[in-house]
Amino acid sequence: MTHREHGHARGSAAYRRLLAALLCAGVATFAQLYSPQGVLPQIAADLGTTADRAALTVSAATLGLALAVVPWSFVGDRFGRLRSMVVAVVGATVLGLVSAWAPTFEAVLVLRFLEGAALGGVPALAMAYLNEEVHERSAAVAAGWFVGGTTIGGLLGRVVATPVADVTSWRVGMTTVSAMAALAAVAFVVLAPRERRFVAVRGVGVLAQTRRVLVNLQDRALVGLYLSAFLLMGGFVAVYNYLGFRLVQAPYLLPGWAVGLIFLAYLAGTVSAPRAGELAARHGRYAVLVASVLVMIAGLLLTLAGPLWLVLTGLLVLTGGFFGAHSIASGWAGARAVTARGQSTGLYNLAYYGGSSVLGWAGGLAYEAVGWGGVVAFVAAAATATLVVQHVLVRER
Repeated sequence: MTHREHGHARGSAAYRRLLAALLCAGVATFAQLYSPQGVLPQIAADLGTTADRAALTVSAATLGLALAVVPWSFVGDRFGRLRSMVVAVVGATVLGLVSAWAPTFEAVLVLRFLEGAALGGVPALAMAYLNEEVHERSAAVAAGWFVGGTTIGGLLGRVVATPVADVTSWRVGMTTVSAMAALAAVAFVVLAPRERRFVAVRGVGVLAQTRRVLVNLQDRALVGLYLSAFLLMGGFVAVYNYLGFRLVQAPYLLPGWAVGLIFLAYLAGTVSAPRAGELAARHGRYAVLVASVLVMIAGLLLTLAGPLWLVLTGLLVLTGGFFGAHSIASGWAGARAVTARGQSTGLYNLAYYGGSSVLGWAGGLAYEAVGWGGVVAFVAAAATATLVVQHVLVRER
């Protein structure tokens, strides 16, 4: 077989450029998507709203992304993964700059929804692009590095927005993040290797496109991976949405800039995601995925402790476990699909960001009713349900 048929081998110059480009795309996407998360207490105070309503600034964007990923997969099939991702990143960056200065809470939500819909092009197509262009023996490791890169984007968005907002306003903080995302978008466009294995899907009607989506839903293991994405991401986002509200109150009374530093825990995911990919290549995806969820639950329970250092240790452990599980599940959803790989990635991301929107918001109801213990119980239930789904539907099918 030719090099073209095999794809870029691990360690080649093109392989390294592709991973660097996707890392930049991850920064541009995930920095913007979650930039309000670190400043939710400031948004709530400034706009006179509650914790769960302020969290809608995150959920609106993730909902837009969730609803857009499958349509983006068809755009990618028609016009190319790379070209579509470039349009997505540029459009989202413009909308991000506008949404930070919308005059009302409702206008912020609408623009955040549209921004999320634009951002959907990156997660919808990145795994399909990666699986097509990278040698199959390197795909699991490359997927782990891509997910690790997205953690850097998520971390930067939160860590940059929070201290800037502390000395100015949450609007300036979010604008700063969008400007940083614009630079990352330019780097992505410059670095990304052109597609060499992409074959456009043309002349396919709506009915045929719908069948391409449904073919993935006939695979029990893929359905299990989609459900796992919904449950795990929803629980993970709920933890980060509401832990800040706990830490600004007694007995911790942390200032806003210090709360922003909790997102440094995302570095645990930067380490665990590629490591999980390497372990999966040796021990199998299912075993590593289940182990990662168990690590996530252990970290979650640690956050119930009183001392701040134990709470933060628990957050580190939970984050490492989550991103390990996500790197395995997302890569598996793309690799397992054969006839509709782009749509499988789209369905995975629909579930993933749907969970972020729905469960990430619903965790606030538990927080308002019971406090932090309610959030922990809510997230533990979601993670336990994931283990059941994995056992019943996925395993080593």
